Amino acid sequence: MTRNAPRAVVADDSHFMQSVISDSLEDGGIDVVATARNGREAVEAVADHEPDVVTV
Repeated sequence: MTRNAPRAVVADDSHFMQSVISDSLEDGGIDVVATARNGREAVEAVADHEPDVVTV
């Protein structure tokens, strides 16, 4: 049985924090499918990628 990794969207207005959070999630086995700089981009990313997790 193949287990799919959880998928995440990372939303933060700081590119540095996007990187820190994304790296931490990926180190924990979570696939970061998109990042967003603001709420509007986050909503669009969620609609496009249907993630399991969204960080804000």
